This record gives sequence, C-alpha cells and structure tokens, in this order.
Amino acid sequence: MPIVCPQGNSLLFLPNVLKVYLENGQTKAFKFDKTTTVKDIVLTLKDKLSIRSIEHFSLVLEQQYNQNHKLIKSLISVILPQVVQKKDSHDYRCLFRVCFIPRDPVDLLHDDPVAFEYLFHQVCV
Repeated sequence: MPIVCPQGNSLLFLPNVLKVYLENGQTKAFKFDKTTTVKDIVLTLKDKLSIRSIEHFSLVLEQQYNQNHKLIKSLISVILPQVVQKKDSHDYRCLFRVCFIPRDPVDLLHDDPVAFEYLFHQVCV
C-alpha cells in the first residue's frame, strides 16, 4: 500500500520518496518500498558523496517543537515505512549526519577528507 504524502510534509518528497537534507544545504530524494532500510539509504549516500568512512554517519530525524527547540532521533537500523507511517511524521525532516565522532578527527582528515569536511560543516558552519 503506498504511503500518502500529507500536505506540507518535509519528510516525504512524494509518496514513497524520502527527502534527506545534507549539511551543504542540498537535499537528496530516495524512492523506498516496504523493505528499504536506513542502511540502504546511507550506503547510497556513501557512493553519491564519495565518503569512505561511512561508519561515522547515520540518518537522523529532526523534529521542530517550536522556533528554539529541536529533538533529534537517530535512525540507525530502521525500516523506513515504519518511520514515515507514524501520525506525526510530518513534523520531522530527515538529515544525513555524523553521529559517531572519531577519537581523533585528524585521523579522519587523513583517512577520508570528504568525511572530515562533512563533519566540519556540521559542527562549525
């Protein structure tokens, strides 16, 4: 059964198409079905963004309660339809974030400059 995209939903781009926000302000859209997992989306982003150190990344849901307060929930290994079918899913947006900070960011810089730059934008820009 296709998921209906309610008016104003920032989580879904179209029915069964997830919109993922990147740190550089861009968005990527991903078509999904009842078996699509977060891992599938993360691995696709890994390839599209040329990230090698993907173990530091995850998708997260951000819910804005009001202008000043946000709640972020990690979606480490969730099947996407379970998330978007919740009644309050229209209050969320999906972000691709560094969730697991390396012990020494300089090592990340040497091992994967693209991942390091993504981390830098996430925490500094």
